[in-house]
Amino acid sequence: MKNGSDTLLLTVDLAATFLFALEGAMAAIEGNLDFFGVMVLSFATALGGGVIRDLLIGAIPPASICNVRYAVTAFAGGAVAFCLNQLVQQVSGSVMTGLDAAGLSLFAVAGAAKALDYQIHPFMAVLMGTITGVGGGTVRDIFLARIPAILRVDIYAVAALVGAAVMITGIRSGMSRTAMMVSGAVVCFLLRVVSVWQHWNLPRAIGR
Repeated sequence: MKNGSDTLLLTVDLAATFLFALEGAMAAIEGNLDFFGVMVLSFATALGGGVIRDLLIGAIPPASICNVRYAVTAFAGGAVAFCLNQLVQQVSGSVMTGLDAAGLSLFAVAGAAKALDYQIHPFMAVLMGTITGVGGGTVRDIFLARIPAILRVDIYAVAALVGAAVMITGIRSGMSRTAMMVSGAVVCFLLRVVSVWQHWNLPRAIGR
């Protein structure tokens, strides 16, 4: 049973890694970076959140460093974006939003699940899932010298937070881990996509 759980976690992690690597590479291309810059941003975007999470929960060295499959997947995503740049640029904004939401959802549940495996308190595990989902994008934006997306876009980090919370609540209630990972990911994905569609935002302080 443990091996099956580990396999599921690795599969979800790698799928999210590829999606975020693709997105990070596209941001690098839009920023007019060269091939090396594209590879750096694809790696940082895909694996930054997981590295931060692993350091915080004591999973040292981080999985993305000791398991070469993460780096290969991240660089593969960057290479696809670079080599098929003209084709990728034709992808509509709605499709990219969907891919981003999918990556966010997968990382949120995978990060929370790994935190639980390391005996982290459920409340903190939810935060670890959120950090996994948004950490890489934050590193990407810092490299590109812009305000991190999680601080300025429609519901984003909150979607990861809710998705991770749904998953952990279900697992703590005795429900299937696999079923709750799927449920948490779906909730996160739908919340993110609908928030973009409906232009939902968190309340902001009213200036003078």
